[in-house]
Amino acid sequence: MSSMELMTELLEAGVHFGHQTKRWNPKMKPYIFEQ
Repeated sequence: MSSMELMTELLEAGVHFGHQTKRWNPKMKPYIFEQ
């Protein structure tokens, strides 16, 4: 399975990839994992 097929399958399954950083509540900063 190619990475594109895997990504398509994950998106169809409704996988949640996170929110944009500007939408975070600043109080949640200690609990948010960042790269």
